[in-house]
Amino acid sequence: MTNYRQLLADITTFVFDVDGVLASSFVSTMPDGEQIRTMNAKDGYAIQLALKNGYNVCIISGAKADSIRKRFERIGVRDIFMETGDKCRVLDKYMKDRNLEQKNVLYMGDDIPDYKAMQMAGLPACPSDAANEIKSISVYISEASGGGGCARDIIEQVMKLHGKWMNDNAFCW
Repeated sequence: MTNYRQLLADITTFVFDVDGVLASSFVSTMPDGEQIRTMNAKDGYAIQLALKNGYNVCIISGAKADSIRKRFERIGVRDIFMETGDKCRVLDKYMKDRNLEQKNVLYMGDDIPDYKAMQMAGLPACPSDAANEIKSISVYISEASGGGGCARDIIEQVMKLHGKWMNDNAFCW
C-alpha cells in the first residue's frame, strides 16, 4: 500500500462530511426539533485558509440544517450539498464539473453513508472515532476525532507539503 504522504502531493480538493467529521457525532436536539452541532474553530480556520490558497473545499452531508450551510458559507465554502441521499452521485458530478481526477480528491468521512463515495477519492481519510468499516478503507486515520480538529489535521499536512501553510494568507481570516 502507498504511504498516504505520497498521495498528499496531488491533493487539490477536500471533501468533508459534516456529522462525525466537521461536527462531533453527538447532536443535541432542541424542543422545536432543531439539532445543535459542535464544530471546531480550528477546522474552520484551516478550511478558509485552504480556500484562500486555491484549494477546492466541498461539503457533502445527509443532514438538513440551515445552520451548517450558513457556517460554511461565512468562511467561504461555496460547494455545499445538504440533504444528500446519494453521496456518490453528488461527488461524481462535482468531480466531472470541475474536471478533477481521482488522485486530486481527499474525502474525509466517518460512517457507512460515506463508504462508497470515499472509494471514489484518491485519498480516503477519516477521524479517529470513525466506524470500523470506514477505518478499514481509509488510507489516513487522523489522531483527532470528528469535530475535534481532524479536518485541520489533514488540511495542514497537505498545505505544509505544498508550502502554503505559513504564507502571507495565514495571518488573517
